[in-house]
Amino acid sequence: MDWLNRAHLLRLRYRRKAIFLAALLALVFSIQFIFPQHLQLASLYNSYIFRPFQSLRSLALGSLPFSLGDVLYLIGLFTALAMLIRWAYLLAHIRSMGHDLAHSLINTLISLALIYLLFFIGWGGNYYRPTLSKFWALPTRSTSPRSLIYSCDSLLVQRLNALAPHYHGLPFQEANRRSRLYYNTLTDARTKLHRMKAKASLYGYFMQYLGIQGYYNPFTGEAQVNSMLPEYMLPFVVCHEMAHQSGIAAEDDANLLAYAICTSAPDTAFAYSGYFNLWLYAQGHLHHIDSQAAKSLMAVLNPLSRHQLDTLKNIRREYRSWLSDFSSELYDRYLRLHDQKKGIESYGNVVFSAWALEQRREHGKLQLRIP
Repeated sequence: MDWLNRAHLLRLRYRRKAIFLAALLALVFSIQFIFPQHLQLASLYNSYIFRPFQSLRSLALGSLPFSLGDVLYLIGLFTALAMLIRWAYLLAHIRSMGHDLAHSLINTLISLALIYLLFFIGWGGNYYRPTLSKFWALPTRSTSPRSLIYSCDSLLVQRLNALAPHYHGLPFQEANRRSRLYYNTLTDARTKLHRMKAKASLYGYFMQYLGIQGYYNPFTGEAQVNSMLPEYMLPFVVCHEMAHQSGIAAEDDANLLAYAICTSAPDTAFAYSGYFNLWLYAQGHLHHIDSQAAKSLMAVLNPLSRHQLDTLKNIRREYRSWLSDFSSELYDRYLRLHDQKKGIESYGNVVFSAWALEQRREHGKLQLRIP
């Protein structure tokens, strides 16, 4: 009789968990279907879910001297490894432990569904918001891509040449402090008054191998930056990650906001970092379209910027591995899954929006409003 009761209880547990899992999966698939079809929901999500939640997380975690998100990801990694080892053991004893394996699989699926829902509440809905270019009413492209990219690259070379003699680098903490100041004074970010800041990632050395400059943690709301980056990269990268804290999800929009802040700030180090980072994208585009034109502009670039470019190339050669290729491929698929149709290539779209921003600036100052 005991084994009959145990079998009955197991069936009830399976049924309850299966029903709960089915409900969670239905909710997840509904979110994936509804948000792309009803974009006005993204505005409501941002106003009534993301901003209050982000402010709460910033208040709770902003004073921590380390990144809780880094710690959670490390715990998650060890948990996943332990789970895989346990599954291997259960598979080896499938006859006697088949029920345990089934329970473990169902529990894992439930956990993954709950993690996704938490991800969506804390961040995911922002991927369906209107672009900054539309929100700022930037002019649309009126020339060929080649002509636009060449004009943008030429402008950036001129500005880098003008700034290079006055350039001075900033360490991470100072770049972080000034980034917070410029977000407060130059933008209307709703999250700016709640300890918005970036933190030096605990995995800076490992991030070099992954080719990651920084990341935003959707669960803790923290912005992490690889503080091992050269100083001329830091202001732009910190502003990019703070753009995510402000609710800007699309990578090209985060680049655009970082560029707009860096080049609007009365700060040579920030202006230089903004122009240099955008030039990296413009130069890459132009070299792909017209290598001779790219070489002609490179020839008139100042020695400091050329040296800094060589430094970046040396860093990438030193740390290049299959890990960087794997992380890029994984993140590309993640972006495409969340309505970023060009995936990781979308980072470079900032060349077009930044050029439109420069055209807009010719007709007057642009207020850096954040939707």
